[in-house]
Amino acid sequence: MGELVNLGRVRKSAARSQAEVTAAENRRKFGRTKAEREAETAEQDAQRRKLDGHSLTKREQT
Repeated sequence: MGELVNLGRVRKSAARSQAEVTAAENRRKFGRTKAEREAETAEQDAQRRKLDGHSLTKREQT
């Protein structure tokens, strides 16, 4: 006679393993460390300041 298997437990186990695979894919796609986010923000700010420094604005003549 074979081993008895609780089908509910097997389904839950399969769902958990699938959820873990999905979570790992999402971490790979969307996950960034705090340092990476801060570095990107700092780089964007530096580029914005550089661009603003090169702007040609009309000065008011007094």
